[in-house]
Amino acid sequence: MREREFLTKLVKVLGQRFSIDLNIDLSQGDSKEIFKWFLASILFGARISETIAVNTYREFEKEGALTPDSILKKRWEGLVRILDNGGYVRYDFKTAAKLLGVMKDLKKEYTGNLNKLHQISKDPRDLETRIKNLGKGIGDVTANIFLRELRGIWKNADPFPSPLVIEGAKSISIIPQQLKSKEKILGKLKSIWQRNKIKGKDFVNFETSLLRLAKDYYRKGKSFALD
Repeated sequence: MREREFLTKLVKVLGQRFSIDLNIDLSQGDSKEIFKWFLASILFGARISETIAVNTYREFEKEGALTPDSILKKRWEGLVRILDNGGYVRYDFKTAAKLLGVMKDLKKEYTGNLNKLHQISKDPRDLETRIKNLGKGIGDVTANIFLRELRGIWKNADPFPSPLVIEGAKSISIIPQQLKSKEKILGKLKSIWQRNKIKGKDFVNFETSLLRLAKDYYRKGKSFALD
């Protein structure tokens, strides 16, 4: 009972999806919304603060640069300006070039439609590889951020837990410290969720709450109490 009470509070307080925070609706699998989340995931994937990533996404929103074509039309100089306005200064040149490369590959290989990329994928690992092959700079972190919130929406979206999710789970001892296999950890977390399902929430909310627990509490020496 105590486990359920704790996890219920954890998910309700810390489990809101990052896409929801950005007013991106992935629930219907709409290609335009999925692309918005992909762009946001690229921004979140760098070693910057969550605040700067959100602010920078808002700048893309203001500029109407939320499709592959509109991003390409901004060219390198326009993208640098957007990134700088959002506070993405440290990675502005590099990210502008990366975005242009990714958009070109996405249009060339999948006509700019990420749903087509998913439809062609054979399984979860092939899907991750295809995401990372979209361009230089799309690595494990970005792919994981993107695919985590597409669980239950895309059939093949089933990434292994990120290091922060694992760290959060181990910080409250729901996963043994000695367990290293990401596949087994994912299975264990899914089992825990099945045992403690919360009405109106899903496994993505659970994962997100563990990630925020590690990032905003455990790494800062703060505890998350039930009371």
